[in-house]
Amino acid sequence: MSISLEVWGDYACFSRPEMKVERVSYDVITPSAARGLIEAIMWHPGMRWCIDRIQVCSPIRFTNIRRNEVKDVISARTVKTAMDRGEGKLYIATSDSIQQRAAMILKDVRYVIDAHFEMTDKASPSDSEAKFHEMTKRRISKGQFYHQPCFGVREFPAYFRMCEEKLDCPEELLGEKDLGWMLLDMDYSDPADIRPIFFRAVMRDGVITVPDPSSEGVTG
Repeated sequence: MSISLEVWGDYACFSRPEMKVERVSYDVITPSAARGLIEAIMWHPGMRWCIDRIQVCSPIRFTNIRRNEVKDVISARTVKTAMDRGEGKLYIATSDSIQQRAAMILKDVRYVIDAHFEMTDKASPSDSEAKFHEMTKRRISKGQFYHQPCFGVREFPAYFRMCEEKLDCPEELLGEKDLGWMLLDMDYSDPADIRPIFFRAVMRDGVITVPDPSSEGVTG
């Protein structure tokens, strides 16, 4: 069963993986970010969301900002060493590891995400597509979520509602535009070798049709 979700916010950052130092956002929300946004609203081990289509409903606008970020992470090796020794620093002092990074982000974004879900082998006998569909619609209508939906980073919250009417395409997005290679999702089929997969994103009259990960043209 499918849903059509309208989402919007002041800012968004869907970072391109090829930009190593400074953050540069894709032109539009990626399918993986769209899936994560929906899962923030409705997630269950017995279902798996698949993004079918993304409609861009606002002109694509970029802006530049500088943000304070923590440059360090706590590694698994550090945690293991602390567990073995019974002592160690399992924290990050932001005052010691903070740094400023520039970012090119999107502003005033609005999308309509068309998605459907599939049942998984973790669904219980009492679970059904109709049950999950009603739960999803109810949570959206009440504005409920498990954690705040966001546009790429937690600082940029996403607001949402069920899309009940067709939204017009901005005039400047009419026609066809090649957005280049875009992150589709992560391939978790082999837990020991989790890989990103990409597709050639083409926007036609503001709409990006998202291919199936197994379809031709999708590459790892």
